[in-house]
Amino acid sequence: MRKIINSTYITLDGVIQNPQDWPSLGGFDDAGRVVQTELLERCDAVLMGRHTYDLFAPVWSASSGDALSDRMNALPKYVVSSTLTNPRWNNTIVIDDDPIGALTALKQEPGADIVQYGFGPLSRALMAEGLLDELRLWVHPFILGTGTPDDLIYRTGTSGAFTLAGSEALPNGIVILTLAATP
Repeated sequence: MRKIINSTYITLDGVIQNPQDWPSLGGFDDAGRVVQTELLERCDAVLMGRHTYDLFAPVWSASSGDALSDRMNALPKYVVSSTLTNPRWNNTIVIDDDPIGALTALKQEPGADIVQYGFGPLSRALMAEGLLDELRLWVHPFILGTGTPDDLIYRTGTSGAFTLAGSEALPNGIVILTLAATP
């Protein structure tokens, strides 16, 4: 069965929102690009909620000519949204009804793993249903100090157990923790 792998940037104080506004550590430096490209190469689909899609689509669709951008643009992109009706990013498939049923069926189809970007309502629903198999946290080595409850990975009622499956320290200080969901 295919796995759903969530890949999320996070600060030491748990902030996950708006990483494009954080102090730059070169998350997409050469080492970060290699890790991101390797993840995309072992996946054959991308999964996002509407908020992440709205952030990713204009950036990635305007990029090309490198392995990471070309792979991101070529893969099918599944977006869970009840309001997105005319996606302009190529290979975008909107899941607008029964996302848990649709994603359960997608996981059971033959193929490679599915990478999910962003951590929000969709990730929490996947965790609640036991569909999130791996969490990859890109821990940025600073405290942002501006997070509100809406900016944090934690939400009341969110729970899940994970075991450390691997870690990698990038030269810029970012540490990537790979955590496998435990039943």
